[in-house]
Amino acid sequence: MERREIEIFLTVAEELHFGRSAERLHVSVAMVSKSVKKLERAVGAPLFDRTSRRVALTPIGERLHADVEPAYRQILEGFARAVAAGRGVDGVLRVGFLGTAVGQFVLQVAHAFHTRYPACEVEIVESRYTDGIGLLHDDAADVLLLAAPASDPGLVQSPVLFTEAPVLAVSARHPFARRASVTVDDLARDKVLRPRGVPDELDALSVPPQTPGGRVVERGPEFATVQEMLALVGAGRGVFPVPTHASRYDARPDVAYVPITDGPRFEWRLIWRRAAETQRILAFCRTATDLAATTDSPLLAG
Repeated sequence: MERREIEIFLTVAEELHFGRSAERLHVSVAMVSKSVKKLERAVGAPLFDRTSRRVALTPIGERLHADVEPAYRQILEGFARAVAAGRGVDGVLRVGFLGTAVGQFVLQVAHAFHTRYPACEVEIVESRYTDGIGLLHDDAADVLLLAAPASDPGLVQSPVLFTEAPVLAVSARHPFARRASVTVDDLARDKVLRPRGVPDELDALSVPPQTPGGRVVERGPEFATVQEMLALVGAGRGVFPVPTHASRYDARPDVAYVPITDGPRFEWRLIWRRAAETQRILAFCRTATDLAATTDSPLLAG
């Protein structure tokens, strides 16, 4: 099995479209189809269910992808480390972040990164909710630390660096402020603020359209920044789920933070543009992964 065949299989498994895979790999659709068929003959079973309307992985294809993708990425990263060691990592890397605590973690990674690669400087760029991944596409940042997966096929994401349980930011005068915890169903008992400009699929990761009990979640005013969100919450204009670290880093007298017992955890990753990937980005990602592994909750570490 050749490396190109593995690359084609993994790309089709990600794109689930032969045309987009061919365009991304700069090869013909015929070559993609031929390579997949050759691989299926070698395996002895179909890896994709293909119709004129859709492409989907078969159970065997899903298992092969789960087995091969991490190993293939590890091989590529191993060669990347060797190239970085041979060529050196220098220049400037711009890293975007959202929130005070996240900025502090980025600074810790930047310090460790500069120790490893003294010829490379790190510039940190504060983001807003409304920026989303726009900083990458506008070439205002090379890599972002976000609590959302990369939904754009043109983006690459690191493994999850760390996770955090959600808490609900409510007014200190809100009835929830006197409770030990709330549930996702409780979101339907008030208006939930809406981050301006965030795509629906990403917004739904922390605020579902309906609760598990089937009640519709009503949305409140929109906000663009963390401080705007906290001001609206403190004024009683709505509630909003945030990561646990907010209860420490964004403490204020008019806002209370109540644990959400059954809410989805926030998963923090580094995200960057595939077309703009550099040795600097890969080296920074490795440094962040190493640092995150030293503590269960990097953002809460004292």
